[in-house]
Amino acid sequence: MFRMSKEQIMQLIASHTDDDGQTETGIKGVRLFRATQAIPCVPAVYEPCVVAIVSGAKEAVFGGQRYIYDDSKYLCCPMSMPVKAGTPSASPDNPLYGVYISLDQHVMTALAMQMENAGGVLPMGKGGLRAQGIKLARWDDAFTDALHRLLDLGASLTDAAILGDSRLRELYYTILKGEAGMFARQSFGAGNAIARSIAHISDQLDAPVSIDEMATRSGMSRAVFHRKFKQATTMAPIQFVKSMRLNDAAMKIAGGMTVNEAALDVGYVSLSQFSREFKRMYGQSPRQWGEAQHIPM
Repeated sequence: MFRMSKEQIMQLIASHTDDDGQTETGIKGVRLFRATQAIPCVPAVYEPCVVAIVSGAKEAVFGGQRYIYDDSKYLCCPMSMPVKAGTPSASPDNPLYGVYISLDQHVMTALAMQMENAGGVLPMGKGGLRAQGIKLARWDDAFTDALHRLLDLGASLTDAAILGDSRLRELYYTILKGEAGMFARQSFGAGNAIARSIAHISDQLDAPVSIDEMATRSGMSRAVFHRKFKQATTMAPIQFVKSMRLNDAAMKIAGGMTVNEAALDVGYVSLSQFSREFKRMYGQSPRQWGEAQHIPM
């Protein structure tokens, strides 16, 4: 079978990105991005996604570990995670081109269950998530082909509207079959209480969080829930919630939102507490932070 090269994928992305930043493709959850200047790692919240780089290199920091990836590996983040992300090596002579693909919870779960029922796939395994937060997976021919077929729809709004969902599903399938497949299936498979808790936190960052309530809803004692949550995210539940809120607020402030609005938007009632915790995590006040920041994809 003829395999479309990554060079052709890069040309496709380059032809649709005139400026640095993100570009919509017309396919829900699929965005192209370009960077021609170095951006240090700054707080971000990765929703469930895959990030693929076809030129240059990108960096993400999570749980004290640094992930640097390029066109040899793509990043798979199947649960919402507070990270730091940047493009430290991008320059006009070495531009970064890539694509961000949101992972739809319902479609990924349905595919994971179909794969289990069809047989020929390793069992889900017991004990919940054993990998932590983020995984780099090797580009393979199936992923390259599916990504090219998906991005090729960008030339026609009609094609994107009619074929986008099926091409996206095809790409999801190659991810679940690939090197990150078991890792992703552990997150999207039926019955993963920790993944459901993380999705609940991500959807309601501005609401009060009760660890006891989440543990009860997950059918676990507080101690077991705490242990399994930390295995999956490297963080205790309260620390995870705080990181998600502060990272989200940092992104909002860098995007032009006032400090007061950002604090309220992520659930802080006390502005002084927000400023204190923000400075403890990022080393500067929220106001200082917002003066000159760029949030990368």
